[in-house]
Amino acid sequence: MKKITVNKRYWLLPVVALAAFGIATTTIKEDNKYFEISKNIEIFTNLYKEINTFYVDDLDPSKIMRTGIDAMLESLDPYTNYISEAEIEGFTMTVRGKYSGIGATINRNPGDIYPFVTNPYEGFPAQKAGIKAGDFLLEVDGKSTKGKSTNDISEILRGATGSGIELKLKRPITNKEYTVNVTRGEVKIPNVPYYGMLNDEVGYLTLTTFTEDAGKNVANAVRELKKNTGLKGIVFDLRGNGGGLLIEAVNVSNVFIGKNELVAATRGKVKDRDKNFSTLNAPVDLDIPVTVLIDEGSASASEIVSGVLQDLDRAVLVGQKSYGKGLVQNTRDVGFNSRVKMTIAKYYIPSGRCIQAVSYKDGEPIEIPDSLKAKFKTRNGRMVYDGGGIYPDVKIKGPAKAAGITVLLRKNLIFDYATQYFYKNPSIADAKSFSLTDADYDDFVKFVQESGKYTYSTKSEKALKNLESKAKKENYLGEIQGEINAMKQKMVTDKSNDLRKYKKEIKDLLEREVASRYYYVQGKIQVSLKNDEEVAKAIEVLQNTSQYKSLLQK
Repeated sequence: MKKITVNKRYWLLPVVALAAFGIATTTIKEDNKYFEISKNIEIFTNLYKEINTFYVDDLDPSKIMRTGIDAMLESLDPYTNYISEAEIEGFTMTVRGKYSGIGATINRNPGDIYPFVTNPYEGFPAQKAGIKAGDFLLEVDGKSTKGKSTNDISEILRGATGSGIELKLKRPITNKEYTVNVTRGEVKIPNVPYYGMLNDEVGYLTLTTFTEDAGKNVANAVRELKKNTGLKGIVFDLRGNGGGLLIEAVNVSNVFIGKNELVAATRGKVKDRDKNFSTLNAPVDLDIPVTVLIDEGSASASEIVSGVLQDLDRAVLVGQKSYGKGLVQNTRDVGFNSRVKMTIAKYYIPSGRCIQAVSYKDGEPIEIPDSLKAKFKTRNGRMVYDGGGIYPDVKIKGPAKAAGITVLLRKNLIFDYATQYFYKNPSIADAKSFSLTDADYDDFVKFVQESGKYTYSTKSEKALKNLESKAKKENYLGEIQGEINAMKQKMVTDKSNDLRKYKKEIKDLLEREVASRYYYVQGKIQVSLKNDEEVAKAIEVLQNTSQYKSLLQK
């Protein structure tokens, strides 16, 4: 057979041509992209100029531009946000867990003229000055708080450490007014507000946020629990923990897993910024059994830690599916001391899964069908899934989400009753044993009914009202009016019974709020553990050695 010889110079020509075409195409695409950016920025600028010049009313430049910025970022994901100069300190506080101020939070009831103190932090200036939860804040440095937003007042209350501020307040129940001078100080909100023994064998610790030193504080708590020679297991509570610093998720994981273990990998558009995050230190403990409590409020860094401990078969997860936030945010300076916090990558945990929810509705993740979930395996070969959160090994039904309970919390009726209880009862037993009596609960029901605030429309009532309206338009109302009226009456009756129907859940919330008035956040946590079904289940798993081991096997 005749050998065919190809001239390499001519053979390379189409390859070079194709490569050049590819480069040219890429260049054209990039040019088009930058042209579109430039064009749309010019349109936006011109639009703003025309509105500002000719719109019938005067405009607030900051307000209208903020609306535009927020709308633009809202179309991306719930975690990409603009942070103005006025919001920088608040943002810093959420990351670092500390700020300079009086050490108290404030709120305002709908219809109230003045805001009130909701939580004076124990050991900080406001609490040391004698300010109590429920006190109304009337004036700050002689200026009335009437009509001011809680954000505006919070900004005024913050200030340089050592600086003084004069506050005029009014005690509830007695309506006694008093003035107090408070010296601002550094306020550091503890991210491990409580740890202790649940019984002779099981310890407990809760981490509320992944701010600075979270890993160090969890490590110290575990070391202290290990001083109890009878310790045979730890319940690690991450419920309601919305996350925080990624590096602290690594540090917290390192408490329970060894050195050089991969915790998370981040992958984004800029490949040079992709990183692997591994543990750097020796663990505090590799062997003691651990159960981790998670719920739908456990997000981001909480999901990294719980997911890592699940992937490495180091702990049994108990509770409900976590939130589903597998995104990494970073802040970029955009001038005038303002920043944009934007999503720059997704993170992946050791099994290779990403727990990010695919889509959102009204800021909440949408449940992903099983057919779209990818399968992964833990170190021991257990099957786990990605997409939309971390799934617990032991699933427990979450707390009731009755509309009536939401109303009690939103309208501060539980808070207000706790304030009344506090002034009627100078002291209570220690938080671990504190409990409201049936007579106390009857008194609460009476308090709620007399307040006139316990009014709300359920989704069912709204749907029924919508049905009635449509039936009227289509001339069918006369035929079904009797049935609609009967359903309306039934719903009204059921609503009035909610305070009895959900007595257990409401009583638990009441006891937490009351205990916090005497023993602050530690008291709130201690009393909540008393009747916590998820904690009880976690203890059960830890004390049943064979069950614990079987849950971690393939």
